[in-house]
Order: sequence, then structure tokens, then C-alpha cells
Amino acid sequence: MYLNKRCNNYADLIQYMQNDGYAWDYVRRIKTEINWLSKNAEKKKIRTYEDAYRIRCHARTSHMRKWYRIIYGIFKRFDLYNEYPSRRPKDPLIKRSAYHKLNASFKAVIDLFKETGRKNGLKEITIKGYVSSGSCFLLAMQDKGHSTLENITEQDTMAFFTGDDGIAVLNGCYKQKIEAVFKANLGACPETVKRILAYLPTLRRRRKNIQYLTPEEIHRVHEMLGNNESSLTLKSRAMGLLLFFTGIRGCDIAQMRLSDIDWDKDKIRLVQQKTGNELTIQLSATIGNAIYEYITIERPKSEDTHLFLSEVKPYTPLVPKSIGYISQKIYEAAGIRQKPGDRRGTHLFRYNFATSLSEKAIPRVIISDMLGHVHPDSLDSYLSADIKHLRECALSIEDFPVRKGVFQI
Repeated sequence: MYLNKRCNNYADLIQYMQNDGYAWDYVRRIKTEINWLSKNAEKKKIRTYEDAYRIRCHARTSHMRKWYRIIYGIFKRFDLYNEYPSRRPKDPLIKRSAYHKLNASFKAVIDLFKETGRKNGLKEITIKGYVSSGSCFLLAMQDKGHSTLENITEQDTMAFFTGDDGIAVLNGCYKQKIEAVFKANLGACPETVKRILAYLPTLRRRRKNIQYLTPEEIHRVHEMLGNNESSLTLKSRAMGLLLFFTGIRGCDIAQMRLSDIDWDKDKIRLVQQKTGNELTIQLSATIGNAIYEYITIERPKSEDTHLFLSEVKPYTPLVPKSIGYISQKIYEAAGIRQKPGDRRGTHLFRYNFATSLSEKAIPRVIISDMLGHVHPDSLDSYLSADIKHLRECALSIEDFPVRKGVFQI
């Protein structure tokens, strides 16, 4: 559905939400998106709210994607149907995937990728992400009047990735997913697929600036986790030791069961939630003792076999988000990372575990195996936080003709 002229009259929407008692932060998010849409609608050739949603959701967390879906659903109802928010659950107007809008020919392309992906052992959540990107591309081609792959042109392909100014509006990760969808169809129509693959532009993959634990922060966390008289509960301390010394994912801690612990062989064996592969972790005396103390002293009496349970009835298993809250308590107890903008999630421990092994010259394949990665290349983003070794790769600028004072701080 195309943007209507009412999109310039969002002041009424904001005023209504303020009068109706919507939270300040909720209204602020709406205003932020209105400003973004007004500045980028023409530049990024946004014609529909679905277009805007697709661009804004790229490379975002599931939490942010949910927010954008809600916000653009509000815009669409207000713009097209003169309907104001009512706080009642509604069928989302902004769909998560464009797949259901594709014609039979384009759906077959996506279906073949899904079939191939499952045969190759891809997780459903991974397949879902690739399907979303591929479906958006094919829907854009369909909206331009192309009903089959044979009709797709280089000009329309490039227009999908770039704005009017020729600057890319999507990055290499997005292109990589579309590329994978088409490669799965090489056997069905090789010449056509090869032609479309040649149309895809060369785009640089985005790299995040990764926050990492400094040596001082590592020392303070280590000292605090080793202190039996710290402010942490036994559950938080056991989780903290698992995160710090094994690099295990928070979602795997949440789903860990009592039967996963082999006390006789000092091993923890579990199936990873993200990859579906089995992971074996060495159970050190420090971690084992902390878990044992939690089970015998603090863990609620329950028939549930999950290792870590909530502290109030009905003593349900923890969700992955709960592990994130506990990691924040660990940072607080250690007196670190309390400034606005400081990252305080569980992944910091995983990065630290990887870099600490790298500093000891442990081979990449072994580090990747200990982290439970399916492919060794997955380790690249973790080692981007290995500041010590990255500094060793830095080039001196002493021999460059730069005037005095330029690099002085």
C-alpha cells in the first residue's frame, strides 16, 4: 500500500497519543521514526510502509524489528484508514515476510532454497532470515512487473540495492543472503541464475565496533566471582562462572538440565540451541562446586529438570533474557560497566573467553570447537575484540609525511 498524503500530517497522531496517555518513550519512538521517514522517503525511494520497514529492520535485533513492525503498522492505519491507536491487539498490517505476496514462480525459488537449506543442516531460524531477504528482493522485482526470473534486469537489480544517488542502502550481509537463495536454484535454471548472480553488486559487509572487557574489568569480575561473600546469589555466581570460564551462550545456560552434568567424568554435555549441535564443556572444580552449592542450598524443590529455575513459584525455567539480567547484576557487583551506553550482556564473556584463548596461541579451530561454532570463520567477529594482538598488526606512521601535531591528543 503506497504512502498517502496524510503522512505529512503526523502531528495529529502525536497529539492524540499524548492526550491518550501514551508513555513518553513510546511517543518519542514514534517521533524519531517520523523524522527518519520524512528525511529518507525520497532519498531511499520509499513508496510503501513495507519498504520503510524492510530498510529499517535490516541487521536489527528481534526486539527492534518488533518495534518497527508496531510503529509502521500505526503509521499505515493512520495514513490509509484514518485509524488512531487503541492499545488493542490487531492483526499486523506490516508482515514479517514478503513470501506470502510472491507469485507461484517466485515462491518456487524460495521453496527450493528452504528444501536445500534443510538438507544441508541449516537451522530454521537461519533459513528464515535468508528467506526474508530473498523474498523481499523477489517481491521488489515482482512490483516492477517481472513475473519470472528470466525477466529480471540488471538495472532493476541494482535499483534494489542503491538509492537515486547511486549509494548503497543495503550492505553485504543482505546481498549474501539473496545470493545464497539463488545459488540453491543453480540446478533448476543455471543460465538464468548465473546471470542474476552477476547482476548483484559488490558490497562491503558491515563490521561492528565490539566492546570488550578491559584487563582491569576482567580482574574485578574474576575477583568478585571468586568471593563467596559477594552480593550475588548462588545461582548468579554459578551462572557467572559458567559464562566467564566457558564462554557458553546465555540461551544454552537457560535450557541446561540436571542430566546434562556428568559428575563422574567432570563434563557438561548439551545440545546448543542456536546450532542444534552437541557441545561438551569441561567441568572444572570451581564451576562444579558453585553449581553443586546452588543445587543443594538455593535451588527450589521442583520436579522440573532444568538446572536453573526462577526464585518464585511456580519455579519455571529461565528464559534467555533472564540470563542477560543476571549478567547485569554481575557487572554491578563487580562495580564495572555502569555508564550509559556500556554493553552489559552475556556475549562480553564469550568474546573474552575467545580472546583469552587466542592470547595463549591456541589454534583457531580448537577455539571455535570450544565455543561450539559450526564453521571456524564464525570466530572472526570474536577475535575483532582481541585488542592486544590487533595492536601488534598496527603500522607505524613515523615515516609518513604528516605535519607535527596532527596525531597528538
